[in-house]
Amino acid sequence: MFLSTKEDIITKVHLIISVIIVVPVAIMYAFFPDAQFELFPKTTDEHNFYKAIMGLYLACSVIWILGVFNARLLKTALITNLVFMLGLGFGRLLSVVLDGPPSLGYLYGMIAEIALGIYGFWVLKRIPHKLERKKH
Repeated sequence: MFLSTKEDIITKVHLIISVIIVVPVAIMYAFFPDAQFELFPKTTDEHNFYKAIMGLYLACSVIWILGVFNARLLKTALITNLVFMLGLGFGRLLSVVLDGPPSLGYLYGMIAEIALGIYGFWVLKRIPHKLERKKH
């Protein structure tokens, strides 16, 4: 089982949470941007942009899923997750400072992204020797 120990849960739960959130959001951005978000693409380029974002989100989700099931890819999954989450979270924080507050969904998203990124950083700092031992 991929979450068979307490250590597995601590190490991987945020990757699973990330996938559960990021995959539906990716699909929403690409195909239903106005359903939950105040996004109203008008041009082909705007539609293309949101589908490219979907592809990026789904690609990252694949890395995280692989890290949950494959010990050799766990460190890569943790690093990409924390970079992804902190990149989004701090980008949104910059927008709050420069542009003003967005809708509540984006504010909650920003908080969740920063929290997941910090959690991922904590996991990496907490268990680097355990990850290295599992590789060999």
